[in-house]
Amino acid sequence: MADTKISENIEEYLEVLYRNGSNKEQVSTTTLSKELGIAPGSVTQMLKKLENLGYINYTPYRGASLTDEGMKIAQKITRKHRILEKFLIDILNIKEENVHEQACEMEHTLSDEAERALCTMLHHPDLCPDNNIIPACNFDFNSCNECFSVKDFDTIINRKFNLLSISELNNGSEGTISFIRGNNELLEDISDLGIKVGYEVYYYSNDNNKYLISINDEELTISNEMANNIFIRV
Repeated sequence: MADTKISENIEEYLEVLYRNGSNKEQVSTTTLSKELGIAPGSVTQMLKKLENLGYINYTPYRGASLTDEGMKIAQKITRKHRILEKFLIDILNIKEENVHEQACEMEHTLSDEAERALCTMLHHPDLCPDNNIIPACNFDFNSCNECFSVKDFDTIINRKFNLLSISELNNGSEGTISFIRGNNELLEDISDLGIKVGYEVYYYSNDNNKYLISINDEELTISNEMANNIFIRV
């Protein structure tokens, strides 16, 4: 499961792009410059490098959006950051104002195996302390129960495509349900609605944290918690 080592600097750029454009929306150079605290000229140089590496699509004077490969890396580092924030607050009782900086320092060195262990210990969290979605893991499972049943980490393989939760989708998005996260109770509640991995879903809209979707041509309204934990192949 070894990955090619990617520099922390590149990970930071991709993380900001994901935070501001998880559906591959274009993010302006100005936004990147402000969030990273880096001069616009330096940002432009890095964006050209990232495009050459195949991580982004860059349009001069407008900004950049993630490619599939860039999103894969961005989701992975974002997931580690947000799980670490949850761990630091919920388990270690670190002061909230110190958590973001510490998670930033730790995310680049946290192994995939340790990330999986933290996820299990925290009972498969869907939100970080700032109520941002924790992306799905990139392990090739259909549910957290499948993940929990595999004890030998070295036998786990990575998923070959990216996922977004229903709550992250743009109105009018559609795709295939490929992963459902959560404990037994949540998984059963989702299953009772007739929602299963492999089914086609069309997302209409969100009204007051109630999500209107269509599963195999049947319209359903699901809760915010369910929308956070049902992941679509993108």
